[in-house]
Amino acid sequence: METVYKRTTGWVIIEALHNYGIDTVFGIPGTHNLEFYRPLAALNIRPVTSRHEQGAGYAADGWSLQTGKPGVVITTSGPGLLNALSAAGTAYCESRPMIILSPGPARGAEFADIGTLHETKDQLGAASAIVEWGRRVQTAEEAVAAVHDAFELFATTRPRPVYIEVPLDLLEETTEIAGEALAARAFAPVADPDPAAVAEAAALLAAAQDPVILAGGGSRGAAAELRALAERLGAPVVTTGNAKGVLDEHHPLALGANLRLAAARNRARDADVLLVVGSKLGEAELWAERLEARGAVIRVDLLESQIDKNQPARIGLVSDARTALSAILDELGEGSPLDAAPGVIATLAAARAECAELSPENTALAEAIAAVLPENAIVSTDSSQIAYWGLLNVLRVSEPNSTPYMTTYATLGYGLPAALGSRIARPDRPSFVVIGDGALMFSMNEFITVVEQREDVTVIVVDNGGYGEIKQNEVDAGIAPVGVDLTQPDWAAVTAAFGGTGRRAGTPRELAAAVDAAVGEGGLQLIHIDQADFDLSEGN
Repeated sequence: METVYKRTTGWVIIEALHNYGIDTVFGIPGTHNLEFYRPLAALNIRPVTSRHEQGAGYAADGWSLQTGKPGVVITTSGPGLLNALSAAGTAYCESRPMIILSPGPARGAEFADIGTLHETKDQLGAASAIVEWGRRVQTAEEAVAAVHDAFELFATTRPRPVYIEVPLDLLEETTEIAGEALAARAFAPVADPDPAAVAEAAALLAAAQDPVILAGGGSRGAAAELRALAERLGAPVVTTGNAKGVLDEHHPLALGANLRLAAARNRARDADVLLVVGSKLGEAELWAERLEARGAVIRVDLLESQIDKNQPARIGLVSDARTALSAILDELGEGSPLDAAPGVIATLAAARAECAELSPENTALAEAIAAVLPENAIVSTDSSQIAYWGLLNVLRVSEPNSTPYMTTYATLGYGLPAALGSRIARPDRPSFVVIGDGALMFSMNEFITVVEQREDVTVIVVDNGGYGEIKQNEVDAGIAPVGVDLTQPDWAAVTAAFGGTGRRAGTPRELAAAVDAAVGEGGLQLIHIDQADFDLSEGN
């Protein structure tokens, strides 16, 4: 079939995205969004067709975490867009860049209520309630401007998702826009922090006897600077889930992503000087209402509105993490680092003991899983007990974004598509997802997407028979368990039906062999663990 090249508004939007380095898009073609798909082959952009728009959004998020670029999601109007909004909510809560493109009613047909295909009362209003901003453009020039504005947002302030709605008649309309109008723009760098505040912060840190650094998701672009400052001060580093790996978790100053555990959280609370980098210190990260720091608090954040959020600061540095930490290091100058390793080791041991005490079955199993994962694996997770009560506490990673997760939004259905998006972005690293059976049921349709895309993804599904934590919540509330004991499929057989390979593992030794085989064979792989029958005593 002959391809028709037609420079529509849809074409120039995609060309502008391509000029910013977007080489992969996620979504589902539909009757109304074809003009977004027309230019993909000509621009050498890879389309990844999910089996549900929520999966497209989560795959785009996984891809974004590995590339540093915004994930781009293409939906059709109405139901396609609404299906993707859970992923938009995730990107908003976790402060991640995402662009959602969707057609909308033709100009003049807004709120017509006449029964057109995919008719939705107010899809712009629905999306705008979730994203950082939503925009319904009226011309091709406005559409291209919206793309530039999105990248300016991502480059200069807190990254969050945006939504661009293109009226169907405009999407299909030809345009003469080309050249410089579509070129990627350079944006002004983030402003330096106030020099007086930097000097005051450096003086406080230099005089501290027990400083601690608490790193959030906003620190992920400043790994080198964070490490240099921690070593200069001899300060232990505890991270949120979104910052896991920003300091190599094998480093003697690393407390890991254990902020949710009292032992590590209290170490931060009791510091005489606490440096908080890029975190709002929310309840979902703390598993406590507030941190209630007892010492002096220094906060670094892109937004002034965050400096006192959930924890007042004595000193606020409004800038990006790399710039602010570099300024502090310059102010401190040369010096001999302090040795805080013994205290870090004790705190980390206490945190791990606490995790084992709170959830012994998940912690022990997580340790068995962590022991057999490839050292450089990207390990996506879901809002499953095996993740937040185990793996994220015991698995040590060496670089940020190695454990795609959504600490605050805590959705189900994230892990598998995020693992696929991560693999597409980083084919040099093995891609795993460790997930509970309840969560996997939200996204198992994406098994076929993994197969179709010819990617290598290994799923380790930990089967506890349903919604284990909610069952315990019901018992604790005096409610007889209801709606939480779920029928399980034959997971290995289901995987085979999709064109992958399924295995079962009942001991650590069998698990290690299954992981080795999965990595060696590639493609879609699943390892089923029945948590009740897994024999940890057999060892490796």
